[in-house]
Parts: sequence; C-alpha cells; structure tokens
Amino acid sequence: MHWADFAAQTLSQRGGKHIIASGITPSGEFHIGHLREILTGDMVTRACRNAGIDAESVFIVDSADPLRKVYPFLSDEYEKYIGCPLATIPAPDENGNPTIDGRSYAQHFLEPFLAALEQIDVRPRIIDNYTSYSNGEFAEKSRIACEKAEEIREIIERVSGRELAPDWFPFNPYGHNGSLDGVTVTGYEWPYVHWVQDGVVGKSDLNKAEGKLPWRIDWPARWGWIGITCEPFGKDHGAAGGSYSTGKEISKLFGDMPPHPLVYEWISLRGQGAMSSSTGNTVGPLEALELVPPEILRFLIASNKPKKAITFDAGMSLVELADEFERLLSRDIVSELADENLSRRQKVAVEDAEGALRMSKIHDSEHSNMTFRHLAMLSQVKSDLEILQSFGQDLSDRLARMHNWINGPHFPEELRISVLEEPKGGLNQNITGALANSLAECEWNNKAIGECISLTFKSDEINIKDGYRTLYLAILGAEKGPRLSPILAELDRMHVLKLLG
Repeated sequence: MHWADFAAQTLSQRGGKHIIASGITPSGEFHIGHLREILTGDMVTRACRNAGIDAESVFIVDSADPLRKVYPFLSDEYEKYIGCPLATIPAPDENGNPTIDGRSYAQHFLEPFLAALEQIDVRPRIIDNYTSYSNGEFAEKSRIACEKAEEIREIIERVSGRELAPDWFPFNPYGHNGSLDGVTVTGYEWPYVHWVQDGVVGKSDLNKAEGKLPWRIDWPARWGWIGITCEPFGKDHGAAGGSYSTGKEISKLFGDMPPHPLVYEWISLRGQGAMSSSTGNTVGPLEALELVPPEILRFLIASNKPKKAITFDAGMSLVELADEFERLLSRDIVSELADENLSRRQKVAVEDAEGALRMSKIHDSEHSNMTFRHLAMLSQVKSDLEILQSFGQDLSDRLARMHNWINGPHFPEELRISVLEEPKGGLNQNITGALANSLAECEWNNKAIGECISLTFKSDEINIKDGYRTLYLAILGAEKGPRLSPILAELDRMHVLKLLG
C-alpha cells in the first residue's frame, strides 16, 4: 500500500483519535523542502480519513524561536534582535531593513506560505508557539521540566552523548532586553524562573511568554499538551542521539506517549545542495505554484517514500514530474488492480501508483487533458486567444502559469521554441523540396506529419540526421529542439511550406 496508507494503518492500532503535526520556524523564506514536512502530515491525515479514522492535521509555527544570527538577506540593523523571539521583532523590507508597519518577522515569512498551502489543498489548524506560551499552554510541562531539571539533564547527556554546560537549565528566560542571549538562570520557584543578564536581575513567569523551553524539551512538551500522535520530521532530528531520541524519554517523564515518527529526507536543488531558508538557496512554494498546477507539487511528495531523497529544479525536473503525473492519470488503475495475473511486486507498484494519485488530487478540481509539455509548446507557437478558443477557458489558469515559467529564469532551453518568420537561406534544397512536396499533401495532424517526414526520408534516401537537422533549421533556425511533428501540426500549413521554400 501507499506509504501514507501504511502510516494510517499503524496509527489505527494506537487508538481512535489522531493529531498529525508538522512545524516550522519562520526564520526566512519557506521553500519546497518545507512542503515535504507539511504535505507528509497532510497525506497521512487524508489516508486516516479515507480509512474511517478520526484525524486532524495541525501546523505549529515556531515563532517563539529566537533570531539566531543576521542572515545574508538581513541588514546589520537586525544585530540588536539576535536572541529575541521571531514573533516580537519587526518584519524586514525588500532591502532587509526592519519595518515599522507592525507586522512581525514571523508573520512576514509565514503569510505567503499559508497562501501556498491553500492552493495545494492543505488546511491544517494553525498553532502559534509564541501565543501558546502567552496563553500558559506550556506552563504545566515547563513546571515539570524545572522541577525535574537533573533528570532531564541526565537523559539529554546520556542519549545525545554530549555534556551540557554547568549552568544549563531546562527553561530559557528572555532577559531585560527581550533576548535569550547572555541570560543565566539563578533559581526557580513556581511559577518564576529567576535570572541575571548583564548584571540586571529579573524573573520570568512560566504562565506567560517570558521565556521558552529549549528545543529538545519544547518538542516533547507540545506532543503532550496538543495530544500529537504522529509527526513527520527531518533526518537530523531522527538520527541516533537526535532530538527525537531524547524527546521520547522526556515525553514519558512528562507522563505522555511519544508520537509515531515519520522521518523524511531532504529535498535538494539540483547542483546546489539542500534547500536552506537562512542561506537563500531555495525555490519557494508560491514561486513554484506560479509555474505548475498544484497537484503536480503534491505529486512530488506523494510519489516518493519519505526516506527517499528528492533532487529538484524548476526546469526539466518540472517537465519530467508532470510527464510522470500525466502518465499516471491516463492509466486505468481499477482494471490493473483487478488483474489476477499480477505478481506481488506488480500489485505493490500499482497500489503505490493509486495511492500517489489519490494523495495528489486537489479536491473539487478537474485536471485538464492538455499535457504540461504540450501546453509549453502551444504557448510558444499560438496566441492565448487561439488556445482558449480551441481548448476552452478552463485552461486560462494553467496558461498563465505556463507563461510565467516560459518568461522566467527556470525554463529549459531545450524546450524553447522560436518559429522563423521568413525562409532561411543556405539549406539543402533537395531535402527542403522533398519535405515541402510531401507535407503539402499529408493530413495535418501530429501522427500523420511524423509518418510523412519519416517516409520522405526513406523514399528519397535522405540521411535521417541530415534530414532532421535541415528541417529544424528551416522551421526553428536551430539544429535541434523539441519534437517537430507536434509543433508543425499547430502551425499554419502554408507558413510551414513557405519556410521550406
């Protein structure tokens, strides 16, 4: 069965109600790599509901996390905000300078990501971490952590294999300047953690957002108070001695049951390594959604098991992904599954394909029969009016995305088409003449044109390589390019004959 269905089956053995969580720190622009986490959770939630299991998807925004450094896209003015929660510092403008419009740093990066989620049919319950601390939802777990500080220290040091600092404490207060940096805890007495920063003493109330738990404790704490039963997370957290290993034990110390883990691999940009918000090595979800239909982005995640690494680019990778999705759409999966002669391996492959298609579909959306590759060609040889008159107004949204792709930096040169307006001189007239004579008489469709060209080369004893090179030069002015017969079928026959002299 599909990996999401298998996860749902596993969860069904843990009880009736399930909360599947994903969470991201809004430290910079969100990217397609972030989609892997939230779509993995969304697909498990969808699989649970398909199986009649009560399931809910939640998305946790880690806005209580501090700004860790001045990232390359920020100005030096952000130096003073290092260590402060992302929920309380100002959003950057287009030059990386702090704004005064009242929007927070976290909101600035979160809002476009939530807009992208709407388009890909992901609608989780949003939980803001900073607000949760403000509302006292972390208070009880924070109390337990402070009271059992030595037990938690022992767990982290034993499981992770690293030694904590002598002044380590399982709660990080915000100091007098609003930052976690340079704050030393001096004591604890419910509900206050006492501290000193730069010689200034103070105290933080655990019932308020006056500090936060360190990540290795914050994570199991939220499992408990939210009631999370399943959570996808990156391979760094799932490594031996990583934060899931320590979190499992801390969760039990809190009196809770750790969630079912789903470890996923990174999505890398081809030739550039793993995507990273902090370095700007990204392709954003909204950027990608300006290029391709949303179900194709869902298919990117659905068609790969979580532990399989994905290498992606917004050029030919998109074409190959769309080709694979469209081949899947054209298959009769029901008939394939009914075939009693299928081997076990074949049946598993068909079930995986069916699951990937089910997890990719956008509710209340019909996919056009026009393939992505064909639309890329049409958009370059016909006007929008001609395309919409021939294929229907329903294609207008996909057509707009296609123009964004063609006119942007990611469009692959091997698909670029520029049909000549006037005949090109210096071509072999024996070849162009033979082709002109044949194409003047054949039916004007893709299949007939392709057969006509092949028969002409054969009957006139034209070398195939020389023949196609000449034909490409006559029509496109280049020695090679996308398949010619579909292009010719969309062009006016008389213009083609004119270009062939």
